[in-house]
Amino acid sequence: MTTHLVLAVRGELSFQSSTVSEETGMTDVIGERQHLILAVAAAAWLCAGAAWAQNYPNRPVRYVVPFGAGASPDIVGRILAERFTRLWGQQVFVENRVGAAGVLGSAFVAKAEPDGHTLLQCNIGSNAIAPSLYLKVPYDQVRDLASVTRIGLTPNIITVHPSMPIRTIKEFIAFARANPNKLNYASGLPGTSPQLSMELFKMVAKIDIVNIPYKVGAQGVSDNIAGQVPVGISNFPASVAPVQAGRLRPLAVTSAARTKQLPNVPTLAEAGITGFDVSSWQGVCAPGATPAALLDKMNADINAVLRMPDIRARMEELVMVGAQTTRAEFDQFIRSEIARWAKVIQDAKIPRL
Repeated sequence: MTTHLVLAVRGELSFQSSTVSEETGMTDVIGERQHLILAVAAAAWLCAGAAWAQNYPNRPVRYVVPFGAGASPDIVGRILAERFTRLWGQQVFVENRVGAAGVLGSAFVAKAEPDGHTLLQCNIGSNAIAPSLYLKVPYDQVRDLASVTRIGLTPNIITVHPSMPIRTIKEFIAFARANPNKLNYASGLPGTSPQLSMELFKMVAKIDIVNIPYKVGAQGVSDNIAGQVPVGISNFPASVAPVQAGRLRPLAVTSAARTKQLPNVPTLAEAGITGFDVSSWQGVCAPGATPAALLDKMNADINAVLRMPDIRARMEELVMVGAQTTRAEFDQFIRSEIARWAKVIQDAKIPRL
């Protein structure tokens, strides 16, 4: 005889068939009862998930930003939390859980109750780069965190001090090739989006320049402005003002498209590095076992907020391009990012921390 086992994974049903021998009598009966119990439990789980979604949220929501107050992710988080509060009729409060480049905050949410009342503002660092950069990460991004939606993308920008005899990416590559390991570049710490963007660029352009990492990326920008480090790469917002003031010379942005803030600065792809497209990103994740119906409601609600004209305008002010997704699209995006940066870290021989 054939029985069917129903499994609930993240609130979704799947069926597995198992053939039972006619000679096992009582064992078959017990097995069938166990399968029936599992099927009933799975169905109850789905019903509970649907009920939760209808009544969600029914108490205040903790929105974890794994970076410090005043940083760009924190600003984004507070803008969204205020609008979620209005939409849901429940207080959504930002909680900054800082440490290990965002890993501590991500670990906290990964272990939280999967009821939608603890959310994570996930990001390229702790949720795509960290799994390959750190020897021990206390969560599995794919298993322990559920993708809700992407918030937006922010490019990085390559700059040089105005005293440098370099005005284009082609000139930069030629200079670096003529002076291997003599150029230094400032960036954030190893494993940050700007630093890995430059390491990827170095491999593609076949150049050797030396990284000067800064614990605080803004200090690297300051030293690039002062001429203490001739080359810099940073998240775009950190360098817009000095570029506009003529204190830094921009060479290219790392995204696929130019920015509205500096429309005359080309992309790396336009400068001859075909297909180069790297942006820092932020999104929303939830604990991995959160029911699918609840995740679907969060995806719909959060995407509705991200489409609001005033929210889009605020994101644009922060140099963040709106890029919301379905749950499946964001999940696939994160998986591809994990694979991408694992290869860069390996190929660039970046030591694991």
